[in-house]
Amino acid sequence: MTKRSFARVRLVVLMTVIAAACAADQEPADSTAHAEEHSVVDHLPRQVQAMLAFQDQMRKLWEDHIVWTRQFVVSVAHSLPDADPTLQRLLANQVDIGNAFRRFYGNTVADRLTALLTEHIQIAGQILTAAKAGDSDGVARGNAAWIANADEIARLWSRINPRSWPFAEMQEHMRTHLTLTLDEAVARLTGNFAADIAKYEEVHAAILDMADMLSGGIIRQFPAKFP
Repeated sequence: MTKRSFARVRLVVLMTVIAAACAADQEPADSTAHAEEHSVVDHLPRQVQAMLAFQDQMRKLWEDHIVWTRQFVVSVAHSLPDADPTLQRLLANQVDIGNAFRRFYGNTVADRLTALLTEHIQIAGQILTAAKAGDSDGVARGNAAWIANADEIARLWSRINPRSWPFAEMQEHMRTHLTLTLDEAVARLTGNFAADIAKYEEVHAAILDMADMLSGGIIRQFPAKFP
């Protein structure tokens, strides 16, 4: 796993901590007994706590994205009866991700992102169905549509925050996500479960990197929205 995005957001938070510490360096220290009652995070400035909580929220949303995608792949691959409710939970995750952007970028952007992410899942389902049926042409058509959709998501992010999310980098994140997810699904469908598990680890690492880039970019662009 690369640490570029994680380092970015942690650097933003660290700079905020340093600034707050310099401003408050004349305040008396807490007693040892009082300090032991709270975690280290509890002693950070509230703005920093809000930033870290937002980073955790973004990570949770994208972890849900890959977890429920994986569950759906497993359900379809093995014709399990939970495929439809699993898909509905996965689709709800796309709404949740869109809503995380809503308070920063407004309804138009949030709704567009939700629509693109929903399409991302729908296309993935089409590819999965075609792959299970051995329809290589269907897989190829679906994959082309999937890449185009991923580029649209990257383009949207780049438009709303070009400083933190340059198109080429967001495109790389999204295309990596597609490639790894497709490799994971193929391994599951062909019964190569060891490769399936190993590929999921790569999916997980890559999505956390992207989640940190997204949260770090929002924190950098909207520091005042973390009171």
